[in-house]
Amino acid sequence: MSKGALISVSDKRGVVDFARGLKELGYQIISTGGTALILQEAGIAVTPVSEITGYPEILDGRVKTLHPIIHGGILARNTEEHLQQLADLGINLIDLVVVNLYPFRETIAKEGVTLEEAIENIDIGGPTMVRAAAKNYERVAVVVNPDRYTEVLGQLSHDGKINLTMRKKLALEAFTHTASYDQAVSLYLDRVWEDQEFPEHWFLEGEKIQKLRYGENPHQKAAFYGFNGKREGTLAGAEQLQGKELSYNNLVDLESAWSIVLEFSKPAASIIKHTNPCGASIGEDLCEAYIRAYNSDSISAFGGIVGLNREVDQRTAEEISKTFLEAIIAPAFSEEALVILSEKKNLRLIAMGYQQAKKKEYWIEPISGGFLVQERDRAQVSKDDLHVVTKKQPTEEQIEELLYAWKIVKHIKSNAIVVTKDKQIMGVGAGQMNRVGAAKIALEQAKGQVRGAVLASDAFFPFSDTVELAAKMGIGAIIQPGGSIRDEDVIAKANEYGIAMVFTGIRHFKH
Repeated sequence: MSKGALISVSDKRGVVDFARGLKELGYQIISTGGTALILQEAGIAVTPVSEITGYPEILDGRVKTLHPIIHGGILARNTEEHLQQLADLGINLIDLVVVNLYPFRETIAKEGVTLEEAIENIDIGGPTMVRAAAKNYERVAVVVNPDRYTEVLGQLSHDGKINLTMRKKLALEAFTHTASYDQAVSLYLDRVWEDQEFPEHWFLEGEKIQKLRYGENPHQKAAFYGFNGKREGTLAGAEQLQGKELSYNNLVDLESAWSIVLEFSKPAASIIKHTNPCGASIGEDLCEAYIRAYNSDSISAFGGIVGLNREVDQRTAEEISKTFLEAIIAPAFSEEALVILSEKKNLRLIAMGYQQAKKKEYWIEPISGGFLVQERDRAQVSKDDLHVVTKKQPTEEQIEELLYAWKIVKHIKSNAIVVTKDKQIMGVGAGQMNRVGAAKIALEQAKGQVRGAVLASDAFFPFSDTVELAAKMGIGAIIQPGGSIRDEDVIAKANEYGIAMVFTGIRHFKH
C-alpha cells in the first residue's frame, strides 16, 4: 500500500515541486481546497479529503479535515492493536502531514482589517492536524515550514523514510508553529476586546538570530533573539556589512549609540562605553559631529561604539579610521567609506537603513521569578515645556543648549549628570550613588570647559549642594525635573549665584 501524505497549506511556496517529488516516490497525495486546486492544475493527481471521509467540506470550508478517518490515520501508532482498529474501520495510515496555517498575522497587519476578517482567519483544522502529527512523531513526519521541503525529499529519496532525529526536529518546529499562532490570536483579541495596555498574560516570543560567543562575561552563555513581525529600523533587522561577529556587549552598546543619535534631526554622533555616552555632539555635517563627539573624551573613545544618524561618507570614515573602535552603527555607508573602513577587518559595520521602527516598543527587565515590562522612554521636551524658576532668565542660546543636554542625560545611567557646551558633551557623571558625586565627576571631566556650559540632571536635586558646586565651577544654566521637597532651597542657591535654572516636570531615570 502506498504511503499517504496530507497537504494543506496557506503558504504555497514550493508546494508543487514538493508534491511532485512525493508523487514520484509513490505517495498518495490527499489535499483540500486551494492547495488541491493548485496541485491539480500542475498535473499532480490528488485525492480530495472529502473522497477519503465521505463527507463534503461544509460550513463555508470551516469543516474539512475534522474527521476520525483523517485523525485516525494520523494518530494511529505502529502497534498491532491500533493497526487492527484501522483495518476494521477501513482507515488508511497517513505518514506525512504538510500543513501551515491560515495567515492570521498577515490578516491583522492589514490596514482597516475587521474583527470578522480576523476571526475567519483563525485556523481550527490546521492546528489540530499539526499537533496530532507532531504528537505521533514516532511514526509520522509533520512539515510546517516550506524551507524544509528539500531536506525532507532528500531523506525520502535516499532512505525511503525520514529518520527519527529529523522527525523530532520537525515535531518541535510544528509545536512551536502552533504555539506562536495561538499567541498571536490571544494578543490580538486581548487588544480588541479588552483594550488593555498590559494584558493579563504577557507572551514573550523571539526567533533566534544568532548564538553569541558569550554573554556579558566569557563564563555566561548568550543568544540574540528578534521579535516576530517587521524588524525594519531595529537592530534585529540590521545588516552587518563587515567585521567580527557581534558580541552581547556590542549589541547592548549599539542599541545605546543608535538611540542617542535618533534624538536629533541635525547630523549627530555618539560614542558609547558600557552603555553610557563618553562623547556626543551634533554638527553641520557628519564629520564635524563625529570629531566633536570624539573630542568630548578621546581617551574613553578608544574601543568604543560609534552611532551616526547619516550615511557614513568618505571624510567621516577617514576620521573614524584613525582610532581603534569596536563597531559603527549608521543608516548606511557610502562605497568610499566601505573601502576605507575595510582596512580594519575586525571593525563591525552595522547598517540600520533609513526606516525607523514605528511600533510602540516596550522595555523588558528580568527579575527573580518573573520580569518587568514598561514603555520605552520616548518622552520629548520642547522650549514650551520648560518652566524658568530663577530670577535669571536663560538666553535663547542657553535654552537650545539645555534642550540638547536634556536629550543626552536621558541616555545616561542614573544618577546622571551631563555637562555640555556648544552641543557637545564636556563631562559625564553616570551611575553614581549620589547626585553630587555624579556632578563632581562630570565637572572634573569637563575641567577648563565648564565656564559658560550647562548642566543637566536626570532627576531632581535632593539638596542644593550640586547647584553650589556647579556655580563655583562656572556653569551658566541648569536643567532638571524639579519636584524635590527642597526645591525652594535649590532655587534660592541658584539665585544666590546668578544661575538660570529651568524645570522640565519630567525625569529620566535609567536603571
